[in-house]
Amino acid sequence: MPKASQQGLKVLLRHSRIRQRVRQLARQIERDYKGQPLHLICILKGACIFLADLLRELKLPVSVDFIAVSSYGKGSLPSGEVRITKDLDQSIEGLNVIIVEDILDTGLTLNYLYRILQSRKPKTLKIAALLDKPARRIKEVPVDYIGFKIPDAFVVGYGLDYGERYRNLPDVCVVPTVEA
Repeated sequence: MPKASQQGLKVLLRHSRIRQRVRQLARQIERDYKGQPLHLICILKGACIFLADLLRELKLPVSVDFIAVSSYGKGSLPSGEVRITKDLDQSIEGLNVIIVEDILDTGLTLNYLYRILQSRKPKTLKIAALLDKPARRIKEVPVDYIGFKIPDAFVVGYGLDYGERYRNLPDVCVVPTVEA
C-alpha cells in the first residue's frame, strides 16, 4: 500500500506514538483492576486494531467479545440513528467490562451502547477510547481511558476507515478533503 502522503493523507499520530500510549493505557488498567479478570468488548470494526494491541499489552486474565453498532453510513456523516448489528456472544453479568472503542466523536453511539450494556448488570463498566474528538460532542460519555485528544478532523488508519478504506494504515491520518 502506498504511504499516507502518497494518498493525500496527513499523518496525525505515528504508529510508534500510538504503541507507546497503548502500553501506558494497559499499565493504568492493570493498576485499576489489580489482577482481577477483565472482559473487553470491542466495537467493530474500527476498534479491532486498538483491541489487539491493548490485549497483547495487558498482563491480566482477559476475555474478549465483539459488538457491532451502526451509526455511520458509507460516508463521513452520522446517519442519526444507532442500532446494534451484531450483539455479544455471552452474558456480561457480574464481569469487569471495558468497552474498547476507536474514536469518541459525537458521543451518540457510545452513550447508547453504555446504557444498553449497563442494563446487562456487569460488575463494572468502563470505556477505553483510542481517540477523543471533544469538539464534536453532543452527548457526554464517561470515558475512563483515553489515548489521545484530537482536533476536529476526519481521521483514518489504525482501524479507522473512510468507505471501508485505510483501516490497514499503521498511523492515524487526516483525510484533508472530508468534513469531520
